[in-house]
Amino acid sequence: MGKQGLPRSPRPETRDKEEKSGRRSLDSLTGNDLFIGRRIFGSEVSKAQGSKHDQSCGSSNKFSYSWKQQHSWLRRNFKSILVMISVTSFIFFMDSIMVSIFHSDRSSVMQDISRLSNDTLHKNGSSQDASPVQMYSRLLNLASNSLAKNVFQPDTPTFQEERSSKSSQWKPCADNNKQAEALEKSREMNNGYIMVSANGGLNQQRVAICNAVAVASLLNATLVLPRFLYSNVWKDPSQFGDIYHDERFIEYLKDEVHIVKDLPQHLKHIDNKNLSLVTDAELVKEAKPDDYIKHVLPLLKKYGMVHLFGYGNRLGFDPLPFDVQRLRCKCNFHALKFAPKIQEAGSLLVKRIRRYETSRSKLDEALLGESMVKYSAKEDQEPLKYLALHLRFEEDMVAYSLCDFGGGETERKELQAYREDHFPLLLERLKESKAVSPEELRKTGRCPLTPEEATLVLAGLGFKRGTYIYLAGSQIYGASSRMLPLTTLYPNLVTKETLLTPQDLAPFKNFSSQLAALDFIACAASDVFAMTDSGSQLSSLVSGFRTYYGNGHAPTLRPNKKRLAAILSESETIKWKTFENRVKKMIEEGHKVRLRPYGRSIYRQPKCSECMCKF
Repeated sequence: MGKQGLPRSPRPETRDKEEKSGRRSLDSLTGNDLFIGRRIFGSEVSKAQGSKHDQSCGSSNKFSYSWKQQHSWLRRNFKSILVMISVTSFIFFMDSIMVSIFHSDRSSVMQDISRLSNDTLHKNGSSQDASPVQMYSRLLNLASNSLAKNVFQPDTPTFQEERSSKSSQWKPCADNNKQAEALEKSREMNNGYIMVSANGGLNQQRVAICNAVAVASLLNATLVLPRFLYSNVWKDPSQFGDIYHDERFIEYLKDEVHIVKDLPQHLKHIDNKNLSLVTDAELVKEAKPDDYIKHVLPLLKKYGMVHLFGYGNRLGFDPLPFDVQRLRCKCNFHALKFAPKIQEAGSLLVKRIRRYETSRSKLDEALLGESMVKYSAKEDQEPLKYLALHLRFEEDMVAYSLCDFGGGETERKELQAYREDHFPLLLERLKESKAVSPEELRKTGRCPLTPEEATLVLAGLGFKRGTYIYLAGSQIYGASSRMLPLTTLYPNLVTKETLLTPQDLAPFKNFSSQLAALDFIACAASDVFAMTDSGSQLSSLVSGFRTYYGNGHAPTLRPNKKRLAAILSESETIKWKTFENRVKKMIEEGHKVRLRPYGRSIYRQPKCSECMCKF
């Protein structure tokens, strides 16, 4: 009875429902923020109970319950969480390794490009850090796409041999000494001594040496070993024996021209007083034999010596007696050999390009002599093939051309300032003559090819992205900004500075002509030689050397700048296939090695009866 008056306790199932309801509210509203959940849950309890005390107790109890639930969940899933953390950490670790490798490779590539730019393509001036200059962006994109598509295509035999099937019928024979006895007799009537002071760089000096040999023979005189004038442009104090093997030179020509190392003592006072000095201004360019007989021979006989000062291209090629012409060839292709230290460094250079230790041809033997071991039939490894590219895009040539190369007002001001400092006579002539627009100069083929244009020609000819290219020369105008198209499309670009160590190059430091000799060797020994300026002495001499010793297997690519300018004038519309066809046709026509035309350089085109024999 008494129990009937007491209030009933709530049913267990009702209390369970309320707790479940509270948990659902907590789970659905709080998310992961326990403090927000406490505020919300406490508010609900306050409304339900109507008492601050009950609110506080309810909130505390529910929070305690929630924390226990979370703690319990953590204990149940601890292993899973640990596995997830481990996997995530591993992923981040591997990612960091990959990023590190990527940056390392990228850094290495950038360092190589930077070294190429700074060591061999640098120039003084603002262009060093200039933004990339591109005149043919559309064609470059087409070229890049073409190279990407052809990367797995089989190699094509393009330009691996000269096109003329009769090339191999011509063999070197300028060293035949059929007239040695007659020349020995005529030497008894020697007219005196000829001194020569040659100007220019390595290749201009080489031409001067062989011209001097021919003049000494023509005037029946003794030749004093030529000297080289110091040039403010080349800044190289090297003399004959520093670049060439002087003893061999004297010995090799002894049956045809008497050569001594120094002027006899009794004649030195005549030279000191300039009594028989003949300057370049007193001899016409490409003078004929009669000019020497009329103007030089009388001085030679009067004083017993004559000094040809500032001597260079002062002997024409025709008309000239057969034996004198042959003697020029003998001098250039046989008697002049680079000094042993240059041959050794050149041999090392070629070995590192080819990744091959022995010589492969007469061309190698003529260039490198005994510094490279002869080929052995036992060797089964093939040398790496490479293309040598001679870029004539130095600041002096760019400025002198008066052309526009897409660099805007900055370029125009920079080149004009260079002309004012280095070519004042050119500016004076321009004031007195009718101005020719840069567009007209380009249209007529009088502008040097830019690295970008050279890149397009190589791509148009089908040379693949993986082609190894040896870059000859230095101080490219615009440096890396101008070289970007070439280094991007053809990343396997090397120079003597990247192939040889600082220790290898140390003996040649500050000797530009000796460094140029290394370029000469690398270009002449290449599988394919590409020139960008047919007027360059280095390109002319290298191409002639390859014709003389190459046996029809040493092709030289000679772009016709006038025709190329016409092709590039359609750069915004021309299709890539059409571009390829037109470039290939242009090169094929210039690629044929013809007989030397009358009046043309025997050093560049030796295929003639005075230099080579037809079998």
